[in-house]
Amino acid sequence: MRWRWTVTWALCAAVMCGLLLVWPLRDPARISAAAAVLSAVVALFGVLSVWAWRAGRGHVHSSSGQVADAVEVLARTVRRQWEEEAILRQLYDPAPLPLAWSDCSHPGVSDHRQLVGTAVVCRAGDPQELAGAFGSLPRRRLVVLGAGGSGKTTFAVLLLLALLRTRTTDDPVPVLFSLSSFDPARESARNWLRRRIAADYPAIADTETYGASVIEDLLTEHRLIPVLDGLDELPERRRAAALASLNDTLPSDAPLVLTCRTADYVRAVTESGILTGAAVLEPAPVRTSDALALLRLATPPGSGRQHGWDALAEHLDHHPQAPAAQALTSPLMVVLARSVYADNDGDPAELADTRRFSAPADIERHLLGALVPTLYRRARRQCPARSWDPRQAHGYLAHLAEGMHAQRTYDLMWWQLYRWTPALARPWRRSWAWALVTCVALLLTTSFLLAVLNVPSWPEALRWFPLSVLEVLINVPVLGLSGLITTRRQSLTRAPALAAVISSAGCLAAPPAALCYYHGFPGTVLVAAIGFLGFSLWLVLLGSGLPSPPRTPSRSRPARRSRRRQLTRALVLVAGVAAISETVFAGYRIAGYEAVLPPGAVPWGLVIGTVAGVCLAVLNWVRDPSTADDVATAKSSIQADRLISLISGAACAVVFNIPDGIMRSMPWVPSDPLRTTIFAAVMGLFHGGLLGAAVALAAHSWPHYTVARLLLAARGKLPWRLQAFLADAHRLGILRQVGPVYQFRHARLQQHLATHPGLPEPRTPQRPDRSSPAPATTT
Repeated sequence: MRWRWTVTWALCAAVMCGLLLVWPLRDPARISAAAAVLSAVVALFGVLSVWAWRAGRGHVHSSSGQVADAVEVLARTVRRQWEEEAILRQLYDPAPLPLAWSDCSHPGVSDHRQLVGTAVVCRAGDPQELAGAFGSLPRRRLVVLGAGGSGKTTFAVLLLLALLRTRTTDDPVPVLFSLSSFDPARESARNWLRRRIAADYPAIADTETYGASVIEDLLTEHRLIPVLDGLDELPERRRAAALASLNDTLPSDAPLVLTCRTADYVRAVTESGILTGAAVLEPAPVRTSDALALLRLATPPGSGRQHGWDALAEHLDHHPQAPAAQALTSPLMVVLARSVYADNDGDPAELADTRRFSAPADIERHLLGALVPTLYRRARRQCPARSWDPRQAHGYLAHLAEGMHAQRTYDLMWWQLYRWTPALARPWRRSWAWALVTCVALLLTTSFLLAVLNVPSWPEALRWFPLSVLEVLINVPVLGLSGLITTRRQSLTRAPALAAVISSAGCLAAPPAALCYYHGFPGTVLVAAIGFLGFSLWLVLLGSGLPSPPRTPSRSRPARRSRRRQLTRALVLVAGVAAISETVFAGYRIAGYEAVLPPGAVPWGLVIGTVAGVCLAVLNWVRDPSTADDVATAKSSIQADRLISLISGAACAVVFNIPDGIMRSMPWVPSDPLRTTIFAAVMGLFHGGLLGAAVALAAHSWPHYTVARLLLAARGKLPWRLQAFLADAHRLGILRQVGPVYQFRHARLQQHLATHPGLPEPRTPQRPDRSSPAPATTT
């Protein structure tokens, strides 16, 4: 919808510019020509205004059938997503930890008993009991509290799976979201939920299938149960505001699940008030006997580690207040002990050493420190060719933890990785970094052409390359100003007027290169060259948007349906851009610059505008929402953004080169040998095309991520195959995945790696064990 109004308002701007050019003229012939062009533009603008208005009125609401279909697709997608995640986290292998949950005893955190119903007591390991306890709540609103490592996230996942397994057709769908990306100062809770659903589940955002209002209808009709994990992961100043936003923007009877650490929730409630209508649960401590029973079941039978658990159990029977007994009351410590001992070759009897472990915190540090090397040593034994070196992997994970800690986030968002590199973190530094990247691309291209095609010749290259470097400076103000505008939260990022301002700023850097290239020619040639360059930049910005890292990556890919509608959009867009282009050329003729325009009766403005419009129509086509019934992951989101980035770069390279190529092909451009056919093609494809492609690529997430990843890998901070490394860490249970975001399995693991980046030396001998199951994951 936005691009429709972009075209119409662009034509309106063209009409105004044309009127300003015609007003001071007295030549009847010029006035007649201008009137003809402006009449065509006004007529087209009127048609497009009606078309855009009608498009805005149609398909506003989704039908009940579309909403019902979306609910079923979402239920299947969410269940498949979290069933796979439960396997990786070993939530049911061999069985969930028998942890009892009951009403929170802390005063002042729960609503009135009349609103929350009777007292709730349930065990997370029983799906029927868990789903029944939640269904017994009058408003189905629940807050899950507990200390760090008490199993809040595990409870949320088990509740989600229990509700999905017992769900009927009319029941709402539970959907888990990580609250760490919520900023209540920038958007309301309802808008954030709407944005997260569209980002994490792109199939639901398919307006062709489910209508334009399906997400809003899902929220309004209470067809969703948002499971919001980690209120405590927000900065302290945001927690109370986030809780207030949930109360203010969501109905008090809308189902909801929220997890938070007890102390952080108490402080938030003190500042903003309770979550209306919500019951509050907290866990009982894990019994040592239950923890040891689960650890024995997780250990392969017949292994020597069973004797280690027996020795530890005997020690705890005689010393019930020992540090190991206190540590194993935490579900997180139980899961870490399983990963370090039950699934590997460590001896759990060492936890009974009170001289080495004099406090529960010592055992926690030991288990957190031993987790990463233990898992990678086991993976290296199982598959030496495909595993990472434990010491190197520990260093990479430590750097990731340090970077996330410095950014004050628990989410590893690949599209925000550029913030970790000083060269890309700030707009003006980023603009110079992109200029350097473009210069390197020009140097490589020139070297390739000289070595393979022998075009241009060495004398031509020595003249061409310095001029190309000068023209690269055009991108510096374009990228720098775009970054500043994005930082100031301007909303008209695709508006033609804003694109015109940015392209005009870029033209301020053009005179040095134009003076060198067109030295000795009339001033009209210089003005025309800069004008066509500005027009080229305007087309690129209109097609790609501002060249600054977006807040979220592209989530779509080419759609193959509704070809008639796509064709209609493409024809209207091509007609609009062609009209604007012809208006620009007519403006040059009216102003008396006929000498700088291509000779002949060919309407060059229409030709150039048609080709540019086709390229922009292709970009709009690839931005149509995906129709795949899958959930967004880090891998899929990178692939989608990479596809759109490459198509956008290629299309904008052509768009940028066409108007500029007109100037370079004029008869007054230096001839032999610069005007040979091959060299003209080289100048277009590998000079102007690179400038246009650089501006277009800078408007997407994947190019910034790629540059940042390569810079960090060159410094040894991250692996060259970053996504393969992250996927392997997820498979091992070190990371967890929520949509396109990776997180450490627990905040304490991230904090430990950030503050203890060194790799501890193993204290127990390691023996091959090919019979042990996969490692456990988070609580």
